[in-house]
Amino acid sequence: MKNYYAVIMAGGRGERFWPQSTPERPKHLLPIVGQRPMVAQTVARLAGLVPPERVFILTNIRHVAAVRAACPTVPKNQVVGEPVGRDTAAAAALAALLVQQRDAQGVLALLPADAAVHDAKAYRATLRAAFAVAEKQEEIITVGVRTAHPATGYGYLRRGRKLGVSQGLPWFRVERFVEKPDKATAEGYVAEGVYLWNSGMFVARAEVLQKAFRVHAPDIADGMEKIAKVLNGKLHRIKAALAEHYSHLRKISVDYAVMEKAPNVAAFEAAFDWDDVGEWPAIARHMKPDASGNVTRGRVVLEGARGNIVVGDGNHVVALLGVEDLVVVHTAQATLVCHKDRAQDLKKLVQKVENAGGSQAAKS
Repeated sequence: MKNYYAVIMAGGRGERFWPQSTPERPKHLLPIVGQRPMVAQTVARLAGLVPPERVFILTNIRHVAAVRAACPTVPKNQVVGEPVGRDTAAAAALAALLVQQRDAQGVLALLPADAAVHDAKAYRATLRAAFAVAEKQEEIITVGVRTAHPATGYGYLRRGRKLGVSQGLPWFRVERFVEKPDKATAEGYVAEGVYLWNSGMFVARAEVLQKAFRVHAPDIADGMEKIAKVLNGKLHRIKAALAEHYSHLRKISVDYAVMEKAPNVAAFEAAFDWDDVGEWPAIARHMKPDASGNVTRGRVVLEGARGNIVVGDGNHVVALLGVEDLVVVHTAQATLVCHKDRAQDLKKLVQKVENAGGSQAAKS
């Protein structure tokens, strides 16, 4: 449909996949899973549903050139640089504004740039069903993912009563959003059978999303009105508009600011595979292991090693002897060695590297 748009959120500081991912080259600019940068995979996945000329990408201002290079089919002026990070609420409000300025009847899908999805056809089918509902109804649609295990690294949503069927897929009222739980709570969610992982994808008419911000986060809506006045329908003014007003916006997630409060949030269950790929051990789910359970990329030599994840830079040989369950990542700037069970603490390590005078390795 001509009024369907996608706005891809490509933020992040590049800590969870250090040392490959850095503030200058964060996860969405890397082929963490697959052969192309994650943001480029997200754009390609929309083919046949939303063409590149109706795709916007929101990223950090210092990553604009790199995102444009990674996604050459997206018009350059539609890769928009945030002068400062203000979390997903500001990004969602800006997404609605950009689409509304282009098309008053526009329906947008707000999508993270760095999720791994292999079944692109089912991905498009789910989004197409969500677009069809959002186009006609005053609903904010999210996409929940069936829980495969009691993950503590994902947010969850509780599925309520069935509201209808769109293009063969049922949709439901969202009763509540919940943040990342502890293991026992996550196990309870899985056992209960009515909780889904929160994918961070939302579909709504731009005007419906803007109304939700006016009701539930009026300060952010006021900031968008100031940006809109500077823009006045002229996208080439976006850099100046954001430079003047964006830093004053409250830093908060869209879940906290709007979704947890709005009564008109509904959900489709994803008909596709999905993985947030939140830390190094997650890549093992997308790579074929050897007979000893090792997954490797680059020039890797193993002897008596089991269950390891090894990523090299393609030039340097990485050799492991008699070790198990490690994550080893080598780049020209730094080498990481950690147990897989400690990968979630990587942000703490990166901070220590910076504090110890290794900022060049942590940031370059």
